[in-house]
Amino acid sequence: MEAKAIQTNKYLEVHEINEHLKNVEYIIMATPAPDFFKENPIHFTIFLNTPEQLPDEIREPVLNKFLEENAIIKPIKVMSQLMPVGFAMSTQETPMPILLVKPEDQKSIPYALMHVIDFLADSDNFYEAKEKSLTGWSYSYN
Repeated sequence: MEAKAIQTNKYLEVHEINEHLKNVEYIIMATPAPDFFKENPIHFTIFLNTPEQLPDEIREPVLNKFLEENAIIKPIKVMSQLMPVGFAMSTQETPMPILLVKPEDQKSIPYALMHVIDFLADSDNFYEAKEKSLTGWSYSYN
């Protein structure tokens, strides 16, 4: 069974993104990792709702807090930095965050700068990504 791609209906404009993120603390996204990462089958992306770069001494404790709270183990290939993030509307209830890595996407898709922590790991709490090859995201509000 092959998972279908999430169909984007539209991207939020900058003012819609700002309104959307008003009470958001963070967003955690889980997607299947490439097949050759058997020990780390889930690709996690944590979008922190801050346009500030996290200081070096804060990065590891913040990551460790997410690992502990979500029973995430064996993180590898950790990236932690400010990144442009777009938001796509689909048939899902909440907009899907999209890390805009390519310069052409950054030019064509409205975005907000957010501190992003991206890594591969494992967790039984995210079985949809691990077992069913599904992508999911969850918002945490303050």
